[in-house]
Amino acid sequence: MKLIKLNKIGSDLRLHTENLAHIGFRKIFDGIDQLKIKNGVDKLGIDGFINQCACLAAGSGAMAGSGGMFTLVAGIPFDFINLITQQFRAIMGIMYYYRGTYENGFDDFMSLVATSVKVEAGVAITRSMMEGIAERMLMILGTRTAERLVPVVGAVIGGTANYLFIKRMAARVKEMQKEFVVIAIE
Repeated sequence: MKLIKLNKIGSDLRLHTENLAHIGFRKIFDGIDQLKIKNGVDKLGIDGFINQCACLAAGSGAMAGSGGMFTLVAGIPFDFINLITQQFRAIMGIMYYYRGTYENGFDDFMSLVATSVKVEAGVAITRSMMEGIAERMLMILGTRTAERLVPVVGAVIGGTANYLFIKRMAARVKEMQKEFVVIAIE
């Protein structure tokens, strides 16, 4: 019987990973107003904008861990969606800052997201690559979940983990974007 339950958990996780990869990422991407990203970077500067994204991610992490098991169950889905949203916002801000355009296509954007979470990106966005991104994000979330079971301590851990995740990811993406492309005008 235990084997059946483990197989069910594994297949459920695979299903959730596929749904996140194929539906969730696109919905989150489409739900972000790229003009507001541009305006935020113009107003706050790139580092201020990244810090804002990190603080927003920290807020949901702290909320999810603040009440122990009670808020964990209700807060984790919200925290996970907010963490991905803030990661996407930070990457869009960096893309705008270094490329000068705020209108980014989903495929180009997902290539950069894949690189930011250390998933190998090929020339085109593949189904397995998007599932790899989703799996990596779920693993990041899972490692922090157990730590949040203790009230108050969980809030500090959740908020800090989210804040540091966004800051470190943004630093990697900024390094990747520093390679400027020179276009010769004749």
